[in-house]
Amino acid sequence: MNEMLEPGMIVRHPGAPEWGKGQVQSRIGDRITVNFTEAGKQVIDGRRVNLDIVGADEG
Repeated sequence: MNEMLEPGMIVRHPGAPEWGKGQVQSRIGDRITVNFTEAGKQVIDGRRVNLDIVGADEG
């Protein structure tokens, strides 16, 4: 799933819903940098976490 992520996409971290929505900044291999509304910039290990893509209908 993370292979589909591109900069600008909106995601959620399934293990940290309190972080809110995040915008993908970059994806280099398995390292995904996301700027979350409530947690700021986080580097996610894509081998351990599959981020959920937020659909347009989830606003």
